[in-house]
Amino acid sequence: MNARFLLPGFYLAIFLLLFLQAAAYAQLSSQIRYAIDRSQASDAFWVVQVRDSSGALLEDLNGGKLVRPASNLKLVSSGAFLEKLGTDYRFKTRLYGRGEQVGDRWRGDLIIRGSGDPSINGDFYEDPLFLFEKWFRVLASMGIREIDGNIIAWDGLFDDIPYPRGWEWDDLSYYYAPEINALSFNSNVVNLEVVAEGEAGSTPQIQWFPFNTPYVEFINEQVITPPSAGYNESYRRILGTNTIVLRSTLPQGYYETEPLSVMAPSLYFIDTFSRYLEQSGIRFSGQLLTDSDYYSWSDDNLELIDTHTSEPLFRMVEWLNQESDNFFTEMLTKVLAVEEYDAQGSTELGLNVIKEFMHSTGFDTLSVMLRDASGMAPSTLLKASDLNRYLVTIQKEPWFSYLYESLSIGGVNGTLGHRFRNGSLRENFIGKTGFSSGVRSLSGYLQTESGKWLTVTIVTNNYTARTSHVDWVHERILEYLYNGY
Repeated sequence: MNARFLLPGFYLAIFLLLFLQAAAYAQLSSQIRYAIDRSQASDAFWVVQVRDSSGALLEDLNGGKLVRPASNLKLVSSGAFLEKLGTDYRFKTRLYGRGEQVGDRWRGDLIIRGSGDPSINGDFYEDPLFLFEKWFRVLASMGIREIDGNIIAWDGLFDDIPYPRGWEWDDLSYYYAPEINALSFNSNVVNLEVVAEGEAGSTPQIQWFPFNTPYVEFINEQVITPPSAGYNESYRRILGTNTIVLRSTLPQGYYETEPLSVMAPSLYFIDTFSRYLEQSGIRFSGQLLTDSDYYSWSDDNLELIDTHTSEPLFRMVEWLNQESDNFFTEMLTKVLAVEEYDAQGSTELGLNVIKEFMHSTGFDTLSVMLRDASGMAPSTLLKASDLNRYLVTIQKEPWFSYLYESLSIGGVNGTLGHRFRNGSLRENFIGKTGFSSGVRSLSGYLQTESGKWLTVTIVTNNYTARTSHVDWVHERILEYLYNGY
């Protein structure tokens, strides 16, 4: 074909592309554009979506593009939990006996049936060891002073895959990426304390909860540095083991606490339980065993000794969102699978339920990629426009008030407690933060100076500037919205 016919078509295509890009950008206020373009993160990928209370679109930048939402995904996951499980859903963790009591001795096994409860910890109860204390008192009230048998952890309600696909290996030592297990205690971490007392060059003292348990081994290669030196954190659990290497440098007088993950959480649960019994006066002479066979469970010939019933689900969602807790999110995702399919809980099945929920609330699920429910997996993707619209549409749901109450209030509590403390945004932005490497997100509800309510989603992907600077730009955008609408 003659080139003179091709060139006009080529230029027309370029013109149309530029026109469409300009049209997409034109819906963004110049003040927001200025804040982004003049920032140190102007070369990052930015998404801004703002709607009024009726759902009408007010501001839009790249809303139809896929983004990594980080923990803003929890807004969707927690909605699915409330919708599918119910606001008052409760977990029941049961202690059984198999055998008989002879005098002050229990001859037989104790069996603990895990229910997927993520809240057996000190966040919901004053004492993280509360359940072991309760069960000790129950056994003691029966007159039992010795257990001549095994303690068995049945964790078969969930599959044996400990992490969602896509979690990065160097996160797996830390509290925000522990193993997921149907029988869990203390969020499947040990709480390390480090005190840098001593001369520069010496090794700091360490201790850990629960009661310096030998279930984990610490290799303490930390070094105390002069007081003027900075703190440099270095913790690493050797994968596949409960050996944790400590290589931090701490200035003299420094005090550090760090929750670090453990391997084989259900064994950790019963190991801690057995040690608690021993310390409290009930001798134990058997073995610690785990049973993960979903189809093996039967309570025939078992004596129910005690049932622990958890707090209701809406309280867990409140914790999950305000503290952005990945562990709670992924535990509840597997519970979704159990309840929806009457099957062994898995991340994949749970994500299917969440994706069906997303479809019912207006998400373009053909474009959604879910690798986890908490947003930590870099390959988890969705459209920010769908997320922003979702926050409008769910306001008619009967459970919405619980979701809304679970959000952080700017300058007051949760992950927003340290932001917006002194300006006009304090108590006027209620929402959810998100952070992972190269991702910062912020979604929620803004009450403007004029009293209007806006639904706001701001996502920054692929930035190399300091996160504090990205936060500053997000705040400038919110301040413009607060004053401008």
